[in-house]
Order: sequence, then C-alpha cells, then structure tokens
Amino acid sequence: MSDRLTKLLKMYEADPADPFCTYGIALEHAKAAQTAQAMTWLDKTLALDPHYSYAYYQKAKILSQQGDVAQARQVLQTGMADAAQTGTPDAQHAHAEMRTLLEALG
Repeated sequence: MSDRLTKLLKMYEADPADPFCTYGIALEHAKAAQTAQAMTWLDKTLALDPHYSYAYYQKAKILSQQGDVAQARQVLQTGMADAAQTGTPDAQHAHAEMRTLLEALG
C-alpha cells in the first residue's frame, strides 16, 4: 500500500463523508491497477456527492479501459448532463474532459 493511500485511508476514517478523500482513494487504487477497488471508491464518492464531476470521468475511463464502452458512454452522458447543470468551473472543465473521452470512444 502506498504512503499516500495509507494517509488517505486515515483521513477517511476521520471523516468518511469527505468526497475529496474517497475520490483520492479511488485514484490511488486506479493507479495501482486495482480497478474493482477504484470503482467501489468512485461509487462512494458519487454517493456522497452526486455532482463530483471528475468521479464520472474516472469511472468512465476505467470502464473504457476494461472494454465496457457502452457502460462508459452511459456514465459519461450522465456525468456530462450533471456537469452542465452544475455549471461550476470545475464541472465545466470535467465536462470538457468527458466530452473528449466520449469522442475518443467513437
């Protein structure tokens, strides 16, 4: 387990309602090619904050890497709709990233 993941898990223990923390844990698992764990933590992130736009992007990215292009597209469409409605600068940037990934999927 990486030092960063260990720190994030300790932070999660202190505040399990922090979507930034759950998202960070998901990214650490993704970086270690632990896709099932990454997906679990991305789902936790979206359960805590359904407007966490980058969680949609990361989830779709993992799905596409696993060959589940149809599900990746569905996640991207949901995420893009939410990001467009949310309208924050972070959401707008995530929307652009999701649109690029969607276009790459064909």
